[in-house]
Amino acid sequence: MKKPSDSTQHQQKMSKVKLQIDRQIAKADKDQGVCVLLTGNGKGKSSSAFGMLARSLGYGHNCAVVQFIKGDWECGEELFFSQHPKVSYHAMGAGFTWETQNQSADQAAAEKAWGLAASLLADSKIDFLILDELTYMFSHGWLDLDKVIQAIQNRPSQMNLVITGRGAPEGLITACDTVSHIKDIKHAFRSGIKAQRGIEF
Repeated sequence: MKKPSDSTQHQQKMSKVKLQIDRQIAKADKDQGVCVLLTGNGKGKSSSAFGMLARSLGYGHNCAVVQFIKGDWECGEELFFSQHPKVSYHAMGAGFTWETQNQSADQAAAEKAWGLAASLLADSKIDFLILDELTYMFSHGWLDLDKVIQAIQNRPSQMNLVITGRGAPEGLITACDTVSHIKDIKHAFRSGIKAQRGIEF
């Protein structure tokens, strides 16, 4: 009996893979927005979120961004996306706690940012929303987790939501549809290399 060629074996293998994938696609029949959580100590959480923002804009979606930790420094994503007519961009935070050194001011900034975020979460005209660095609000005890989860779950059904930040609490992980944990293996900063425009900010 003639032995199948490598190309024939490959075609048979890929045919089985395609069948499995097609079955999985057929099962995913719910048409609704998703909540994506990007957490962990590694670099790339916000970068991934803004990549999805670019994708959404490619489809003409109405988008919004709320940054919960944003000081006075310049950052490329704000320079670019805040000029886009389809993006409502809000850099609301007072900066990192070790810079402000003012707990009451940080608390007030967090509450103000959440007030805006909550109104955007309830807005049926928003197709895509980023809540950047939201998780820090829980680790510092500035926002009530249950209240935030309720707002996430009650958002319009078509809205896609992306949340970023380290140390996401278990309740938030459970509430989100897709969760990625970004692992820190190596970072240039620890080797003494300065933060780079277009890479870190």
